[in-house]
Amino acid sequence: MPLPIFIEECPELGGISAIQVFSAYQHLPWAMLLDTCNNQLSDGRYDIIVHSPVAKLVVKSKKLVESAIHGWTGLLETESDTVNQCPFERLEQIHSKFKLIVSATDTTPLPFLCGALGYFNYDLNTQLDGIQDANTEQYSSPDLAVGIYDQSLIFDNRTNKVYRCYIDAKRAEQLKPSNLDKNRNSDASKSEKFRQLSQWLANQTESEYRKKLQKIDNYLHSGDCYQINFAQRFEASYQGSEWQAYELLRNLNKAPFSSFIRLENSCILSVSPERFLQVKTGIVETKPIKGTRKRAQNSEDDKKLSEELLNSEKDRAENLMIVDLLRNDLSKHCEPHSVVVPALFKLESYPAVHHMVSTILGKLKATSSPIQLLKGAFPGGSITGAPKHRAMQIIQELEPDKRSIYCGSIGYIGVRDDMDTNICIRTVLAENNRLYCWAGGGIVLDSDIDSEYQESLDKVAKILPVLEETMHIDDLPQDSMMKATVTVKSQHEVDKPIA
Repeated sequence: MPLPIFIEECPELGGISAIQVFSAYQHLPWAMLLDTCNNQLSDGRYDIIVHSPVAKLVVKSKKLVESAIHGWTGLLETESDTVNQCPFERLEQIHSKFKLIVSATDTTPLPFLCGALGYFNYDLNTQLDGIQDANTEQYSSPDLAVGIYDQSLIFDNRTNKVYRCYIDAKRAEQLKPSNLDKNRNSDASKSEKFRQLSQWLANQTESEYRKKLQKIDNYLHSGDCYQINFAQRFEASYQGSEWQAYELLRNLNKAPFSSFIRLENSCILSVSPERFLQVKTGIVETKPIKGTRKRAQNSEDDKKLSEELLNSEKDRAENLMIVDLLRNDLSKHCEPHSVVVPALFKLESYPAVHHMVSTILGKLKATSSPIQLLKGAFPGGSITGAPKHRAMQIIQELEPDKRSIYCGSIGYIGVRDDMDTNICIRTVLAENNRLYCWAGGGIVLDSDIDSEYQESLDKVAKILPVLEETMHIDDLPQDSMMKATVTVKSQHEVDKPIA
């Protein structure tokens, strides 16, 4: 007999933010937060907290390792075994078994409840798309880390109510509000203050970056692609609490698809503004971002920049290329003639930049699942280019380092086959006392090299300077973050100012 999911309101947490509550769990391995920052651009309604999964799927160096706690090993063929299988297909099998164990007939509008939650690195494309894995292994964090969670805390930002969702009452004691202070005050939860220890180091000089853009231009003129997304990586050393760093970034960026993930030896801090794929009551939505302008301090100049973006033929053409690519990706798993574009070339404004965003909808086929949809469209077309496969080959050739979490996805697949995932732009990987952050943009035939290089810096103008300020200031006030500047050093070139 399937196990019911219990949903209980937590009146004692009413009005308390997910950030405040998660601070009691942030030190736990496999504690994860999906954070809308109450940003209405994503409907900003629900935040989700999970920790202590009943099963884990991890992919590292193309090896899939899975494990489960006592009592849940039936989800797996063998406990703690390496499986030679496509990670998305294996996740589908385990998630399907979990759905058979759990009864999810409740009609609550709450998302997720229980199910799979975690991240998928961009570099999984070497397993999905036959892209040659040329770059050496550089990161200790996995390429995929997804937990199967039998409990969650869900925060409704519209009603200021908090709900506890669980299957096993005994295990659910871990999420009870009465345990918050105990978790928050534990020795393990206490860590030293976050501080960046070195300036950001770019993995390419500006000269090298420009030469790569010229190579991309040659590929575009030869007809290999219509658009290629090209990125650079920034690296710095740090010490102290990654959670404190995340709080700095999320409080300034207010990005609707933010998230914090802690594993045993690494953390992911994402302040992404972009939705990749959502499935809700069978309706699929994707909202690609293509087209960017920096923000201006003066409101009149800022308005001019936003209007310039909306009226740019180049940015509209670039956006439309990706809309067509994603319409094709969705059509493979959606009902015939159901894929539509209700919103094209719309403006979304964030603290660092203005973005041009389009919306694509479709109705998921009864014969397809959210995970099959995710596998078929991964990685997102907005961060590869078009045609996707050739664009990824060129990215692999020209970018000197693996992308890791950058341009991958973070999100959930619930037991009722609801799903929501982001595109991991504006995202920081923290591991081994090193920070990694990436930025790039889509290159088309009429791209201007100077503008494209500067755009890549504009996109992280509210990330790199914010963290670098901690090198110099003990107590970082909000005003200082807004005015922060940073210099990025590369190995062969003089300092380059970002903001």
